[in-house]
Amino acid sequence: MINNKIKLFIGISLCFVIQFSHAQLTDLARLEYSYIPKSRSEDRYTRLKASLNYPIRISEDGYLVVGGEYNRILLHLDESYPFDTSGLHRIHIIDFNLGYTFKLSSGWRIGMNFNPRIASTLTKRLNSDDYFMNGGLFFISDRLKDQNIRHPYRLILGLTYNATTGLPFPLPFVSYYREINNKWSFNAGIPKSNVKYSINEHNNLQAFVGLDGYLAHLQEPSMVNGQHVDHISLSVVVGGVGYEYCFTKHLVAYLYSGYTFRLNNVLRNKNRKEVFKLNDINAFYLRTGIKFKI
Repeated sequence: MINNKIKLFIGISLCFVIQFSHAQLTDLARLEYSYIPKSRSEDRYTRLKASLNYPIRISEDGYLVVGGEYNRILLHLDESYPFDTSGLHRIHIIDFNLGYTFKLSSGWRIGMNFNPRIASTLTKRLNSDDYFMNGGLFFISDRLKDQNIRHPYRLILGLTYNATTGLPFPLPFVSYYREINNKWSFNAGIPKSNVKYSINEHNNLQAFVGLDGYLAHLQEPSMVNGQHVDHISLSVVVGGVGYEYCFTKHLVAYLYSGYTFRLNNVLRNKNRKEVFKLNDINAFYLRTGIKFKI
């Protein structure tokens, strides 16, 4: 049986590596705001995200992708805790992105990426505990423009690796998108599954279930329950409804609103074992932004 620690880190890995890797394959630029407000608790969570990827064509079907992503996470821990929370207020996650994709003669496309990460409170000079290494290898069958099949689809199969999991092996990834007709489509996978309804050329509605979260190093560890706290992690399972407005085929504004089914905010020691659980009360969830995609 998989223990709770492995379950948690698998969830964090799926949330970060897969989400980032899938975005790298489709999103060229994104600005995003996420918010979990007070709900039977004084604690609040805010995240600001900006990402930019630039594809460089190096052959007829081959592209090198360079870019990065920055997440600024603000934790407003206003509940009464038996320790000082001032060092937990601001967390920075910085990803550097190097990817390569090319098409095989069979029609499948291969994508691979290498993502060094800094995840830290950044209150002091960087050290080895602030660095993490992520990456993945993906096989993509994109038949969305194939007029010879009744239901166009895109299938992505892959393996991802994330240093924050503490697991010495890669994790599998599967994502399947299918168009049912000119109005309905669905995506089955992790970190997000959805069913989408296209009202018209510019407006889409969807119902979704997804994962969100982070893991970061605390540069100023504190003592909690007689133990040193060196890391903080958040894992969230959220479901709800979303709206997209397509200015063009590639430029999209979006708003997702829902409720967390599981919220796990935990302080951890150097070995990433749980020391203290922060607020875990489920709450309203909001995510909005604008993206430029392929």
